[in-house]
Amino acid sequence: MADKAGKIADQARAFLDAAPDVKFVDAFLTDLNGVTRGKRLPAKGAMKIFESGLRLPRSLVGVDIWGGDVFDNGLVVDTGDSDGICIALEPGLLPAPWTKQPTAQAQLMMCEADGAPFLGDPRQLLAEMQRRLGALDLFPVAALELEFYLLSGDADENGRPLTPKAKFNGRRVVDGRVYAMSEIDAYSDFFSDLYAACDAQQLPLDTAVIEAGPSQFEVNLKHQPDILRAADQAILLKRAIKGVAAQHGLIASFMAKPFGDMPGNGMHVHMSMLDKNGANAFDGDGDKGGALFKNAIAGLIATAPEAMIFFAPHLNSWRRFQESSHAPTRATWGYENRTAAIRVPADTGANRRFEHRVSGADANPYLVLAALLAGALHGIEKKLAPPAALEGNAYKSDAPKLSLGWRAALDAFSGGSVMAPAFGDLMSRVFTALKRQEMTIADRRVTDFEYDSYLQVF
Repeated sequence: MADKAGKIADQARAFLDAAPDVKFVDAFLTDLNGVTRGKRLPAKGAMKIFESGLRLPRSLVGVDIWGGDVFDNGLVVDTGDSDGICIALEPGLLPAPWTKQPTAQAQLMMCEADGAPFLGDPRQLLAEMQRRLGALDLFPVAALELEFYLLSGDADENGRPLTPKAKFNGRRVVDGRVYAMSEIDAYSDFFSDLYAACDAQQLPLDTAVIEAGPSQFEVNLKHQPDILRAADQAILLKRAIKGVAAQHGLIASFMAKPFGDMPGNGMHVHMSMLDKNGANAFDGDGDKGGALFKNAIAGLIATAPEAMIFFAPHLNSWRRFQESSHAPTRATWGYENRTAAIRVPADTGANRRFEHRVSGADANPYLVLAALLAGALHGIEKKLAPPAALEGNAYKSDAPKLSLGWRAALDAFSGGSVMAPAFGDLMSRVFTALKRQEMTIADRRVTDFEYDSYLQVF
């Protein structure tokens, strides 16, 4: 551990020496909602991050979506709101080329004050799940796909966000043109800058496509044999997309369902596992996948109700699960079936994997991957067998529904027999308290829809 910290510090020192124009360093961790929180430091004093760590309140990982303290989580007044030590992650400092002032950034992970893992940190939780699979000589590989809308900076008279205006005629983009190269061409300046920013940050950005919604896109990261790095890269990619969009006078939204009548934003996860010899542990049985593969899928199906709060963690997340919407609504799996929650692509051999299609783009990548590993591990350890692979339209199947609803999903997790024990008492307590506080606040908010419908009609 000391050797790795020394290597990261050496990289940071070399970075700053080679970039004397850098004015600031943004140092941040990822909280349980997937929001990056931290500090901006003058570059001349930033080496302390790498030499002694950055002290931040442990309660920071469990603040609500608005940044408010959650007093019921046991991390605030009960402990005197004590600090943890945040350590920098590999590779150390990376440029943030979308900023006006030359700025670098460093990702952090929260540890206890004595350096022990703080399992309230979502990255630490994912690392723990990775260790448990490693004890079985299984090493997960993952690639994430993120969908997002590019929106203009203005809004309509009701406060609803607006899509940008097309360059050639100045009209709003109002329809989706899925996979149309002309739409990629229309945003070529944005994507050129995005790919350049990703290159500068060593992010393996692969393909970009126009999706089904107006000004909606999907970008894919390449497979990563270190699942922690896969999640790190997803966080950095979202930050880069938002930063580059702002450069172009646009807003990038990963909200699960920003428009009720348009497609939602998903985060699809492709996952396989390697054995101790580096071979794909999911391979076997011709084009069907081996026994371990089917055990893992069975575990994901069995734990789906307990895991849904991590795949759909916010109030808005649940609007995405609509029939025939490309968001799955049933706990199903199938070969080359995009209506199923778990799709098995046709690739075999070294490329055998599953694609988990349930999560929204608003979900925390660390918690999504941790939930997938916990579910797969449950199926592998119990040698579970999955239901028959679904053929045809999963929306018409009688498989269990995924769309439990926000409150029911949290109850399924907190009262469950698999996911909460796997995540541990600390994480379960902090996450549950956080979500219950957000639900209480949401319950007090009267919407414009309610005013329009009920205020004067009775």
